[in-house]
Amino acid sequence: MKFDIITIFPEMFDSYVNESILKRAQEKKLISIKAHNLRQYTKDKHRKVDDRPYGGGAGMVMMVQPIADAVRTLQVTRYKLHARRGGKLKSRVILFSTRGKKFTNKDATRLAKYDQLIFICGRYEGVDERVAEYIADEEISIGDYVLTGGELPAMVVIDSVARQIKGVLGSAESLEEHQGSYPTYTRPEKFMYRVARSAKHGKKKMLRATGYKLRVLRVPGVLKSGNHAHIDAWRQSHQ
Repeated sequence: MKFDIITIFPEMFDSYVNESILKRAQEKKLISIKAHNLRQYTKDKHRKVDDRPYGGGAGMVMMVQPIADAVRTLQVTRYKLHARRGGKLKSRVILFSTRGKKFTNKDATRLAKYDQLIFICGRYEGVDERVAEYIADEEISIGDYVLTGGELPAMVVIDSVARQIKGVLGSAESLEEHQGSYPTYTRPEKFMYRVARSAKHGKKKMLRATGYKLRVLRVPGVLKSGNHAHIDAWRQSHQ
């Protein structure tokens, strides 16, 4: 799986994609993640990638030309690599936008079947609509809120899709969607937790600590029983 990210802030990805599971997956060559600077594809001598919107309005709009050239270059490069290996590239271009379809785990499973995912990360007041109409294969939103750009959504989708790829997590049982989402515990069996007592203070009803009380936080007994049938039943009831 090749993740190609088109952004004006490629450095934003350096830390996240080069740590933990994603780092190991790249070292094993199970996935490849590369952020591409959109400014490298503009024809403007000042490396400009945005301009004023037609019809007026606040802010700037990202131009279609650099995005179109970036997508075409990345697809052609990957196509040539696959052709030399005797394969056919399955590529998908995704634009992150507030109007996009809400991203779900089903989408992660679907997208994991592609060879290449190209992510277009918008900024400013948005992206020229011709990108959505003619260049992107689909628009995705990761939630009902507005972010300053598409970089965080790209990281979310990369993380979610990558874990669906065989070998990235080590075993299929690590997928929460396979084992179910239930409470988990580990040592110690009993944990003494100090809870601050509080009281109302003055007219503003501010809270202030008046001391502490101890609470014993225990692991449910059924999980220590060794009875796997009872444990499975408990987990199913708590999903």
